[in-house]
Amino acid sequence: MEPLIELKDLEYAYPYASPALSNISLCIQRGEKIALVGSNGAGKSTLLLTLNGMIRPDKGTVTIYGKPVSYDRNSLRKIRQKIGFVFQDPDVQIIAPTVWQDVAFGPVNLDYSEEQVQQAVSNALHSVGLEGFEKRPPYHLSGGEKKRVAIAGILAMDPDVLILDEPTSMLDPAGSEDIMDLLDELNHQGKTIIISTHDVELAYPWADRIILMEKGRIIASGTPEEAFSDKELVRRARLKTPILLELSQELKSRGMKTPGTLPRTVLDIIRIIEHNHHGSIRLSDNGYGTIHVGDVDLISGSHIQAILARTSCDTIGVMGSRAKICARQWGLIPDISYAVIDKCILQAMNGRTSLILTTGGMVTRVFERVSMFNQTNNRSIPVRSLIGDEIPDDLSGI
Repeated sequence: MEPLIELKDLEYAYPYASPALSNISLCIQRGEKIALVGSNGAGKSTLLLTLNGMIRPDKGTVTIYGKPVSYDRNSLRKIRQKIGFVFQDPDVQIIAPTVWQDVAFGPVNLDYSEEQVQQAVSNALHSVGLEGFEKRPPYHLSGGEKKRVAIAGILAMDPDVLILDEPTSMLDPAGSEDIMDLLDELNHQGKTIIISTHDVELAYPWADRIILMEKGRIIASGTPEEAFSDKELVRRARLKTPILLELSQELKSRGMKTPGTLPRTVLDIIRIIEHNHHGSIRLSDNGYGTIHVGDVDLISGSHIQAILARTSCDTIGVMGSRAKICARQWGLIPDISYAVIDKCILQAMNGRTSLILTTGGMVTRVFERVSMFNQTNNRSIPVRSLIGDEIPDDLSGI
């Protein structure tokens, strides 16, 4: 398969400074979730800036869609329409007096018609959960909301690739979770997502591929398990081993077997413990709980409220920007808003019933993840979709 983006033997140095990039070669495939991970000064941001032509390397080639990049104005304009960049500080990127005007800036400059601009802005704000924010001045927004506006400004141009430099910088834990949840949602819609970060706990469970960087060089590229299992490379990159991987290594050193892939989630750790107890960890007397899934674009708040009033539900989880906005509007306080599927699987293993609110393709993702877990672990956790105005007599089972 032809790479979406290919870098070959890149070299780059800022004026009067030591090399920022040295001998960089990298292929990026469509649909990947990639995290560039390294300490401050490792070259992560510089490398990201080469991916859509904002930095022209001193040596080497950048190939996009199978063609070497030309650095003339017209060529770069086309590239940046398809490969969007979100800066670490959204205040650098947000330039208009209102949210609507800022998100419309790209489509207007791409000569969209007035109708196309309206539709592009509406779709972008819907995607990031900022409907109703059109007239707000950006300086009245929180840090997380500003990040969303910056992302919406890129999405309005319908890019294939979304690049984010330190996407959770300056955000609190809840804001960070919201942004990473949004990136998962966009990736599930087909976008290629590339981020930089020094936070190994963020990158390890999220990325499909980790690229470790040190002093302007790529020192490892592979799955999160591969990249972070090499203690010497992690040390060279001035990072630390992700806590779940470190726990797994310690358990293994004490004689515990770690079947299958290395753990990336709490659910994976539970699997290891169960395996070493030969399945002796007791399930609830009621067996497995059921995971119910509702698409907030297809069901109403009154429908959900009626379900919760008439039935027993132990846990409410919310996935995606649109679902979180709807939950707030409906007066719901979710128990889970990040790593929702795995946490609801854990609830089901304890006999508890969960309701996951999400949208579109994320509904399919819930079914796929639970099905994969059932097949891999010989389980039979039931997952059901809430349809139309149907109100089940009992959410706790089928």
